[in-house]
Amino acid sequence: MNIKREIISPIRDLISKYPVLAVTGPRQSGKTTLLRTIFPDFQYVSLENPDTRNFAETDPNSFLDKYSKSVILDEVQRVPSLFSYIQTLVDESGLMGQFILSGSQNFHLMRNITQSLAGRVAIFKLFPFDIQELKSSGLLNENYLENLIHGFYPAIYDRNIASRTFYSNYVQTYIQRDVSELISIKDIRLFQNFLSLCATRAGQLLNMNALANECGISQPTAKSWISALENSYILFTLQPLHENFSKRIVKTSKLYFYDTGLLCYLLKINNPNQIQTHPIKGSLFENMMVAEFVKRMYHKNIVQDIWFWRDAAGHEVDLIVQDDLTLSLIEFKSTQTIMSDLFKGLQYFENLSKNDSLTKTLVYTGTDSQKRAGVKVISWMDFGK
Repeated sequence: MNIKREIISPIRDLISKYPVLAVTGPRQSGKTTLLRTIFPDFQYVSLENPDTRNFAETDPNSFLDKYSKSVILDEVQRVPSLFSYIQTLVDESGLMGQFILSGSQNFHLMRNITQSLAGRVAIFKLFPFDIQELKSSGLLNENYLENLIHGFYPAIYDRNIASRTFYSNYVQTYIQRDVSELISIKDIRLFQNFLSLCATRAGQLLNMNALANECGISQPTAKSWISALENSYILFTLQPLHENFSKRIVKTSKLYFYDTGLLCYLLKINNPNQIQTHPIKGSLFENMMVAEFVKRMYHKNIVQDIWFWRDAAGHEVDLIVQDDLTLSLIEFKSTQTIMSDLFKGLQYFENLSKNDSLTKTLVYTGTDSQKRAGVKVISWMDFGK
């Protein structure tokens, strides 16, 4: 199955401008396949291989004599000592596109890059398929609930793996392993319970104390587990916009999962009928669309400042994007019927901020795009185009 990834173009644009490219992202997001497809003439070396890793660790000079030009080093964070040697090589050679580094441990990879390769590397993040990638390949279901539950990981599409089977194995083989490498987890069942509790809070304000208490762990432990899940690209937090025009704004971050298939698996949601009348329906749709924006942003390699906004009275804007001097306000509504009260949050923020440089967008689950009361209404299928 050949699905064109949006990130290919920006990677090709920068391969001739930097000596090192780094591609990170969650496991099974397609990094290896992508890089070997774009650069078929590059040598490919996986440092997951114990023998190869031992070679790199015990004799880095000989290793880089053998692999010193046009090479993809996969899971390179497993041999941290290589980064300083790579720095020396690229500084001496002056070659562009000499090394491509790939890894799924964001914390370790980025720490080594910032310590040794700052200014020498272009960094990309590859996530599971985004909605527009599936749509352009004819794989997007017109029922958003089907996509939400099915998930977006390539293996589900490439190998026709049932979602429940894929995510069950993913949790056991990848998430637990990656998190365990970042922090010490003595009780894996307790951590699994914590992950499931995080799922119940998707698209909602993250109350760390309540989460820790419900799981039976300390707040510092909850914070470290959240951080590990962020660095393994399982979930992310969205910070609130801090503006002085309201003293009663919420200052707590919101929690989202990068992939709604994993989220639904953790919530034990297996079919659309379970969601139709479920109170979490709106939060799941919001999660899918906020994650879509984040994925598209990184796949296009255009990183923007993003926030949400909410005050103590419950007025809210789901997503606010900074674009130069303009703020883009975006609301997500899990409805196919456009009613005037859906615009209240957008209009309230506009009136409160007195900002003339605002754009307002409502994303809903219908199929038609239109303009209503100064608000651009677009279908979820067209979001991120």
